[in-house]
Amino acid sequence: MKKYNFILTLILILGFALAGNKSYAQTETKGADVRQKAQRVRIADGRLDGEVTRREAAALNAEQRHIRRAERRAKADGEVTRVEKRKLERKQNRANRHIRRAKHNEIDNN
Repeated sequence: MKKYNFILTLILILGFALAGNKSYAQTETKGADVRQKAQRVRIADGRLDGEVTRREAAALNAEQRHIRRAERRAKADGEVTRVEKRKLERKQNRANRHIRRAKHNEIDNN
């Protein structure tokens, strides 16, 4: 019976250790990834509709690349801190405003 309990305990400890490793590495930025994709779609849609000029789209896409690089730098050390997440969110908020302004300004491609 002792042998059975020991083996069961060992299996449980190994299971928790293997399952728990991912929770310690705070490199996931799911919200930022979803938001990044949505912003790129908005830029492409604005370009197709003629609401965003080629020059505006180039600037907006450059801003998106800058955000992606910042995200990669934040993940590079294996942990995305609260401060880094806040910085990414601020960059995305700013990009969101820029996309909205580009889509709703008086300059059209038509």
